[in-house]
Amino acid sequence: MTALIIIIVLVVLVGGYFVSTQRELVNLDEMCKNALSQIEVQLNSRFDAVVALAKTAAQYAKHESDTIIQAVQARGANLGAANTPAAINEQSDLLTQMMGRLNVVFERYPELKASDLYREAQEGMKQYEENVRMSRMIYNDTATKMNRMVRQWPSSIVASMLHFDQKDYLKVDDEKKKAYPDLDEAFKK
Repeated sequence: MTALIIIIVLVVLVGGYFVSTQRELVNLDEMCKNALSQIEVQLNSRFDAVVALAKTAAQYAKHESDTIIQAVQARGANLGAANTPAAINEQSDLLTQMMGRLNVVFERYPELKASDLYREAQEGMKQYEENVRMSRMIYNDTATKMNRMVRQWPSSIVASMLHFDQKDYLKVDDEKKKAYPDLDEAFKK
C-alpha cells in the first residue's frame, strides 16, 4: 500500500512538473512571437518615417524627387513579413540602406536640413530607432529565457518531447558595432 502511494505521489509530481514546464515554454514562445511582431510594427513605422523624409527631400530636390521616392518605395516593397530574426535583420538592413541614400541627398541640400519638416521627420526617426532598439532587446531577453529552458535539464526533456526549439537571436550589424565601440565589447563578454 505504501509503495502504491509513493508511486501515485511521484506520478502526480512528474505530471505537475510536465504541465507547468509546458505552460512556461508556451508562454515564452508566445512572448518571443509577440516581441518579433512588435519589432515588425516598429520597422513599418520606421519605413513610413523614411518615406516622409524622402518626400521632404523631394520638395527640395525637385529634379531628384522621382528617383528618391521610387528608390525608397521599391526597396520598401522588399519589406515582407518579419516573423523571424533573419527577416527582422534583413528589414533593418534595407531601412539602413534607404537612410544612407537619403543622407546623401541631405548632404547635397544644406537648406533641407534647416527645414522644420526635415527636423520633425528626423526626430520621428530617432524615436522609431529607439523603439526598434528596445523591442530587439526585449526579444533577445525573452529568447534567452526560452533557450535556457530548452537547454537546461530537466526542462529540456519536456521541451524536446513537445518540439520546442531554441530561438535565434537578433544580431547587431557591423556598422552599428563600429559606430558604438562599447557595444562591440559588450557582445564579446
